[in-house]
Amino acid sequence: MSTQRLSFYQTTLGKKVVMAISGVILIGFILGHMAGNLQIFGELIEAGKGRKALDDYAAFLHSMPALIWGTRILLLVSVFAHFSSAFSLWKQNKAARPQRYARQVTLTTTYAARTMRWGGVILLLFIVYHLLHFTMGQVGPDVVHGEVYKNVIKGFSNQAVAGFYILAQLSLGLHLYHGIWSLMQTLGLNHDKYNATRRKVAGGVSFLVTAGNVSIPVAVLAGLLKI
Repeated sequence: MSTQRLSFYQTTLGKKVVMAISGVILIGFILGHMAGNLQIFGELIEAGKGRKALDDYAAFLHSMPALIWGTRILLLVSVFAHFSSAFSLWKQNKAARPQRYARQVTLTTTYAARTMRWGGVILLLFIVYHLLHFTMGQVGPDVVHGEVYKNVIKGFSNQAVAGFYILAQLSLGLHLYHGIWSLMQTLGLNHDKYNATRRKVAGGVSFLVTAGNVSIPVAVLAGLLKI
């Protein structure tokens, strides 16, 4: 049985299935994480509301160590599976076509698809920086445990930090667009009957995530959210 599973993973389809499953897990986390973070905008409705909502949200999560560590392990496995499968597919494609075509045809390839590799690198660097920044407090302004709202404001008050986060979210948006499009294709929805819907779903989710995540550092830089 293990040999059969290994053989399936070694196929192109197997790697694409692993990418699809890990991608669904990561997309689910991204949407949930964004929804939790957007509570910060309660501050625009009533002073102290966003601060309390965000700090209470973080405290609630940390009150359940089994859940938070289980989620971290699942995400770590998913990220590793996603990137390793993507890298393996890239190597397979490169080996199958060792020389570039004399005339590269890009009419049927979206900009998001052509930038997936570099977008993936930016996202990997962002994940590492994000963990060192807000989770571990090893870089950037001093991070005070339990004061999530204050940490976010101090972090994004630095234009370089906010700029990197915005760049990473734009890369994430492009990555999500092509990823969701490819995921639905792996699920067998590659047909003229479904392509318009695939495009709308991919575009809608990627726009929602990008706009939601970018809105926070932009609001801090604009002075709408402050300590």
